[in-house]
Amino acid sequence: MNRYLLLCLIFVTGIAQAQLNLKVTKGVDNPTKIAVVPFAWTGGALPEDLAKIIGNDLEFSGQFEATAPERMLSFPRSEAEVHYRDWKALGSEYLVIGSITQQAGRYYASYELFDVVQQKRVFAKLTVDGSATQLRDMAHHISDKVYETITGVRGIFSTKLIYVEAFKRPQKYRLMLSDIDGFRPRMLLESRYPLLSPVWSPNGQRVAYVSFESDNKPAIYIQDIATGRRQQMTNFRGLNGAPAWSPDGQKLAMALSKDGNPEIYVMNVLTRQLTRVTNHFAIDHEPTWSADGASLFFTSDRGGKPQIYQVHLSSMQQERVTFDGDYNARARVSPDGKSLVMLNKRPGTTHHIAAQDIKSGNLRILSETNLDESPTIAPNGAMLMYATRSGGKGVLAAVSLDARVKILQPPKQGDVREPAWSPFFN
Repeated sequence: MNRYLLLCLIFVTGIAQAQLNLKVTKGVDNPTKIAVVPFAWTGGALPEDLAKIIGNDLEFSGQFEATAPERMLSFPRSEAEVHYRDWKALGSEYLVIGSITQQAGRYYASYELFDVVQQKRVFAKLTVDGSATQLRDMAHHISDKVYETITGVRGIFSTKLIYVEAFKRPQKYRLMLSDIDGFRPRMLLESRYPLLSPVWSPNGQRVAYVSFESDNKPAIYIQDIATGRRQQMTNFRGLNGAPAWSPDGQKLAMALSKDGNPEIYVMNVLTRQLTRVTNHFAIDHEPTWSADGASLFFTSDRGGKPQIYQVHLSSMQQERVTFDGDYNARARVSPDGKSLVMLNKRPGTTHHIAAQDIKSGNLRILSETNLDESPTIAPNGAMLMYATRSGGKGVLAAVSLDARVKILQPPKQGDVREPAWSPFFN
């Protein structure tokens, strides 16, 4: 078993249903057309349709348009059976073929990618294997390989999503884990008290979040995703909020008001030693780390309204970094360290998601939805997800960092909020 699928075992639920309904509301103007031929298989019915999952994954990116199987003129199983004229007639630019075999209870999916325009095979036959419950993981793995080969950008279809479900009657909150397309939802925690601000550890093995279960007061917890084992990290008087992992996974930045005023602190996760970072009469909160771990960005109203500031940890020098709009908050840093994604509000408008180039300060509004909150960035830096309102309920939405692709993910039940996009697992 390869390392990738071994890691996938941590997250397998065996329930291939979606709690979130994925809808691409805007894709790129000229998506790449790709045909994913139903994989050859001589056994009985499979629990998953790999070709369908791969096609859906690629369409989820907003950059591809998958050819419907009923339009296909042939169903090649090998390079010798590929007739490029059939796919040119359909307008397909790329072609994926594959087959599935089974040996000793394990499934082996072999696949090839062809460039229809240039009439050549892009990569030779590759194989991924797994158990019956890992067929969906195998499909996501193939999607990642095809996406990266064509676009040059690493695929995110094998990553995961953590989010909070909220129900009113009876009041309860659930910390949920799912595939990035909303399939295979799995409950990590259920509580009568609010759950807030989940954030993945950099190695993808733990999640930190805020729970109000301790005397109905906020406290920060860390939970091991595979075992469910939890640790309460803080129980200070007042605010205990907004945990943020350092890039090396050894520290948590957080907002605490234990000394009377909300300030930014950094906690060593192993020793729990606290270091105070800010000391200002204003409200400082929502810290997030720079990509290199050398500084923190945080929200502060020290200028009269919430704006994003940066503190350099070696010198503790602080500076304001956002100036466009009368409200900028809850910043997140892109994986390449070049962009800040945040909530932005301009006079006479509602809250939208915006991205700012850190070096130039240029800001661009990305979302067209209303009352947006809680942005989280994909580990490849190409897309971000956030919570918003649609149809009177809380939903998740996604948008590419160039704003060309927009996706809505309304839930089947309850409100959903507080999304957290996982890191890569290998």
